[in-house]
Amino acid sequence: MDSVLKKSFPVTGLSCASCAMSVESMLKSQKGVINASVNYANSTAFVEYTAGTASASDFKSAIQSIGYDLLIEEESADHRDEIQQSHLKELKKNTIWATLLALPVVILAMFFMELPYVNWIMLVLAAPVVGWFGRNFFVNAYNQAKHGAANMDTLVALSTGISFLFSAFNTFFPQLWHNQGIHPPVYFEASAVVIAFILLGKVLEERAKSNTSSAIKKLIGLQPKTVRIIQTDGSEVEISISQVRKGDQLLVKPGDKIPVDGELLSGSSFVDESSITGESLPVEKVQGTNVFAGTLNQKGSFVISAQKVGGDTVLAQIIKMVQEAQGSKPPVQKLADKIAGVFVPVVMGIALLTFVLWMILGGENAFTHALLAMVSVLVIACPCALGLATPTAIMVGIGKGAENGILIKDAESLELAHKVNAIVLDKTGTISEGKPVVTDLTWNIPATEQAELQQILFTIESLSEHPLADAVAAYLSTDATERITLDHFESITGRGVKAQYKGKTYLVGNQKLLSDHHVKLPESWESNILVREKEADTIVCFAVDNGLAAIIAIADKIKDSSAKAIADLQKQGIEVHMLTGDNAQTAKAVAEKVGIKSYKAEVMPSNKADFVKELQRNGKVVAMVGDGINDSQALAQADVSIAMGKGSDIAMDVAKMTIISSDLQLISKAIRLSKLTVGSIHQNLFWAFIYNLIGIPVAAGLLYPIWGFMLNPMIAGAAMAMSSVSVVTNSLRLKTKYLKI
Repeated sequence: MDSVLKKSFPVTGLSCASCAMSVESMLKSQKGVINASVNYANSTAFVEYTAGTASASDFKSAIQSIGYDLLIEEESADHRDEIQQSHLKELKKNTIWATLLALPVVILAMFFMELPYVNWIMLVLAAPVVGWFGRNFFVNAYNQAKHGAANMDTLVALSTGISFLFSAFNTFFPQLWHNQGIHPPVYFEASAVVIAFILLGKVLEERAKSNTSSAIKKLIGLQPKTVRIIQTDGSEVEISISQVRKGDQLLVKPGDKIPVDGELLSGSSFVDESSITGESLPVEKVQGTNVFAGTLNQKGSFVISAQKVGGDTVLAQIIKMVQEAQGSKPPVQKLADKIAGVFVPVVMGIALLTFVLWMILGGENAFTHALLAMVSVLVIACPCALGLATPTAIMVGIGKGAENGILIKDAESLELAHKVNAIVLDKTGTISEGKPVVTDLTWNIPATEQAELQQILFTIESLSEHPLADAVAAYLSTDATERITLDHFESITGRGVKAQYKGKTYLVGNQKLLSDHHVKLPESWESNILVREKEADTIVCFAVDNGLAAIIAIADKIKDSSAKAIADLQKQGIEVHMLTGDNAQTAKAVAEKVGIKSYKAEVMPSNKADFVKELQRNGKVVAMVGDGINDSQALAQADVSIAMGKGSDIAMDVAKMTIISSDLQLISKAIRLSKLTVGSIHQNLFWAFIYNLIGIPVAAGLLYPIWGFMLNPMIAGAAMAMSSVSVVTNSLRLKTKYLKI
């Protein structure tokens, strides 16, 4: 069976939101494509396709056929940057020359129309503006027309082309007007200034759009280009980062950025991991600890063994996740996309209708008014503001999250998070550290029998995959401790484990496991267990046949930030629920310490998802926060799923958001970020809709019968150019917002 691939590709040649829609439609129509999404704000296509049926080269050919291009090279990021810089440089040059030539045309049209040969002078000045510096509008419009499509370039080309050709015709053949006793009307200034204004708007828009992806650029800039590798003879050689292979030994000096994910072999230091986790305090690194690409070594030198290189590093995965998230579309954008898809044909229809109505009802100056109104409608209409409203805010919001240690996988979860009114927290690894340690082991057998039973207990817990078992195994482990070969081993979900050795049955788990196997606890031990559970210790029982051999007290320290984080969520009116597989006493003790009123103990993994469903049936928008494999089902069920970054890969794969540092307070920040981003999207969409709803009727001459006001095409061009810039600028305001909690 062919595998399904998800890849993002840079797209070049996009000039408006309608272009993005055209490319997206073309990609979706390709054989083997499951889904495709094109983000105009960062000129990226995200495609999900079947590997054996479709290929990147097929996409490239299809996109090229409609006048755009798709970059499929491995170095596409660098290549795209070069293309963007080259495009921006040409855009600036065209804008400067168009402005320099358009300015005298405007002055002549306003103050010196009585000069001899003034029409010819304006023709000479306007021709290069329209025909050369604005040529891309006409080339793109032609490419669209070949495929029966239209975009913003079509509107610009039609409006400026019609006004220029009409003016040129009147300049070459003025007698047609003179014979009627009319001075031949020319609108060279309208065509030249509209081109200049729109080019200026595009320069400002491109610069603003590049700022929306600054978070990605910062992340990419974290990885050094070269590294120091220690060769087999002990000498140091500086090589390119691309040459590093798994197992290589690399030297990291003070002030260096760590090049790859690895394990410390020798030396020690403090490493600033704020770029990855958002935590400001440096983390001590000693032999055996892990370090991550993109983090900053502060004081000491150390040698690491490369564990993950290239695209496998945590940093590379974060960059990939952020890029994919920035290219995804939230539900709120569906309406804007639908409108952008039909926008240009509708505007062309309105412009034609405007011309016809003015010709019928315009009276003495019908043709002049009809032409100006039609041109103004074509110029002022702007699908770009609608197309940019959502993706620019999403890009900035997701980038802002990444800078604060909040990884957001898709735009939908970012949009939905602000509606969350119930949060379900797993206890272990979420509220607590998730690193249980044995605090006490109390035997119920003579000292002479303890050595053999300790070896059996160590073997059983070594074979178990439960985190509590790891704590017990670590506690019992010594240089002299060895595993024995058990006759039988069985894991019992939600209870513990059962083993057999030399004809005896051994049980390690909770009191329910003992009860199921008819093992009765001595009364004196029940009170001892109760006291420990009130202190939030988890008790593991060890039984041999029908008798209790020992109890093990295990503590999982509550995170320092948990109580404050939960209080912050409750202040926002969000219900906080805690689920745990621990017993009722431990659950109660933890809940009281962190201020949670609603909690459930001894919850099986499948029951966590059922609890989320129950909240959803009661009309709640539920966020599930967990870190383990046993949380994955509940994470998948929740409206918003949040994984704690130091948890399992499965939890992080399922979750739509990841808190890299495992700090629970970042959940409040994520909700605050969602509110700010959605607020920005709504503002952008409001102004984009209002701009077009008001601008198009005014351009059509709706106010002329009332106040005698006709919109000048030059003003229409300036308004259109600024509408997109204002939307992007409003999105960029998110960068300055503090995610207070």
